[in-house]
Amino acid sequence: MQPVKMYTTAVCPYCIRAKQILRSRGVEQIDEVRVDEVPAERLRMMEITGRRSVPQIFVGDTHVGGCDDLMALDSRGGLVPLLNG
Repeated sequence: MQPVKMYTTAVCPYCIRAKQILRSRGVEQIDEVRVDEVPAERLRMMEITGRRSVPQIFVGDTHVGGCDDLMALDSRGGLVPLLNG
């Protein structure tokens, strides 16, 4: 399974939902980067993605986007193949 990295904050309902979706698809480990605890990580996230909002989700080297993007990918049947590499 591809590694999953997610930029998050503590009180983000979209971050919680995205983690639920990923776990329901078999993801056991999420490298969670808390941008509310380390402001420099938000700047890094913005440089990489061009986006300011969380979550920002990566599967392997692929930037999936936010929670809505993750849900859309899953509904198209693209999430599991991406996770499986």
